[in-house]
Amino acid sequence: MIQAEFLKKNNSLCGFDISGHSGYAESGSDIVCSAVSSAVQLTVNLLNDFGCEPEVSAEENTVRCIVRKSEYAQFKILNQLKKHIQSVSEEFPRTIRITISEV
Repeated sequence: MIQAEFLKKNNSLCGFDISGHSGYAESGSDIVCSAVSSAVQLTVNLLNDFGCEPEVSAEENTVRCIVRKSEYAQFKILNQLKKHIQSVSEEFPRTIRITISEV
């Protein structure tokens, strides 16, 4: 199962921690993992392009992103990632667990 933890500070999303494997199919053929990975890459690129200065670390099956510079774009971009992952989760139940944590 993919663990998607969204990080919140002062009622605004400020980052995420995404790890694991959905288990929908074998690694390399898993459309759920592909959808999440692609959305995460796009999100980080957008945060960079909009000047949000994300701090990103990636290890095997884990990506962590924290935005230190608060911008309006940050909220919108991270919220769209959360909505996208929720949508994938609804289409493929029991593959993603979404949590929101205060930091």
